[in-house]
Amino acid sequence: MDKLTVLTGATSGIGFETALQLASRKYHLVLISRSAEKGDKIRSQITSQIPGARIDLVTADLSLQKHIRRAAGEITQLTPRVDVLINNAGTWNSHRSITEDGTEEVFAVNHLSYFLLTHLLYPLLASSDYSRIINVSSDSHFKGKIHFDDLSLENNYHGLRSYAQSKLANVLFTYEMDRRKPHEHIVANAVQPGLVITDIGLKHTKWWHALAWKIRRSAGISARDGAKTSVFLATSRDIAAVSAKYWENCQTKPSSKHSYNPEDARRLWDLSEHMCGIEHYFPVE
Repeated sequence: MDKLTVLTGATSGIGFETALQLASRKYHLVLISRSAEKGDKIRSQITSQIPGARIDLVTADLSLQKHIRRAAGEITQLTPRVDVLINNAGTWNSHRSITEDGTEEVFAVNHLSYFLLTHLLYPLLASSDYSRIINVSSDSHFKGKIHFDDLSLENNYHGLRSYAQSKLANVLFTYEMDRRKPHEHIVANAVQPGLVITDIGLKHTKWWHALAWKIRRSAGISARDGAKTSVFLATSRDIAAVSAKYWENCQTKPSSKHSYNPEDARRLWDLSEHMCGIEHYFPVE
């Protein structure tokens, strides 16, 4: 039976290449995209290259918790199990933006969407014997700090500070998930895709930030290469029991000193539950 993979952020860059490579390996894909039009376009692009690729589409704005909950409900109706969940969606903002949930948008998309979607799909992951959670982070997390007293960075917002905080949150979440999960067969890992030539630094940015990103990304790798580690973690049987690791170039490496702080991980987890209105993160037996 084809492995079923749920993938966020699949309409461009690393996400699209991840979807394309998994489709070529006959993985059944459920792609979450912000608009139905973009989703249809990506599905057409993939199926034109890989005839017979199995792709289902779910539309959701991952900055909004009601959309994430609706998307998870649609996926639950679609399948009794999820084998691989790749939390890949990401954003960057030069200007501070607050969602209708009252959350700073970068933190909402880059961290809370990972946290909430994993919670909602956890029963489906538990139903698979091939359960893998892959959280796409970044080495930007080495410069990150969780500003517990001002998560929305109201007093000192900067795009780099916001992004680094969210990427550190990805790693802390991954490690704390491994400590708390009640099912040993579910593994969770974080990925550093590398400096990739994508458009993330061109959206929602000031012109000089966009220029800086264009210059910086010129030294980067292709989105295809940036997707390789996520694809490796989704498909390799050799690492089926490996969990709570930070990966780059299909190998583990140390993450930042702050990422190994269990008190920060616990505090972030509890705060994220509160922000998402979650009473019991894991299914109550």
